[in-house]
Amino acid sequence: QVQLVESGGGLVQAGGSLRLSCAASGRTPSIYTMGWFRQAPGKEREFVAAISRSTTYADSVKGRFTISRDFAKNTVYLQMNSLKPEDTAVYYCAARADVVIVLSSREYDYWGQGTQVTVSS
Repeated sequence: QVQLVESGGGLVQAGGSLRLSCAASGRTPSIYTMGWFRQAPGKEREFVAAISRSTTYADSVKGRFTISRDFAKNTVYLQMNSLKPEDTAVYYCAARADVVIVLSSREYDYWGQGTQVTVSS
C-alpha cells in the first residue's frame, strides 16, 4: 500500500502563488506516475498535472503551474503561480503504478485526502 499526504493549501489573493506538496510513504517503489487533480464544488474531479518520465498539464494551468518530483524525499510538488479565482478547489494528489501518464482519475491507484486552495478576487 501507498499513503499520500498533501500540504500547502490555503487562501491567497488572485495573482498570488502557492506550493502544494505531496509526501508518499509505504510501497513507494511501486509508484511511477504522480499527479494532481482538483475538484470544485458541484463539479467533477479534473486533471491538473502529472509527472512520470515527462510532465503533462491541463490546458487551463499551462504556463502557470509547475509539477516537480523529489525522488529522494518521495515527494511531488505543484508550484501554482498567477492564481485565479477559478483555481479554487480541493486539490488531490494521486499516484499510479504505471509509467504512462493518463488524465482519467479512474486510472490512479492511490489518493491523498485533499487540501483546500481558495483564491479570492
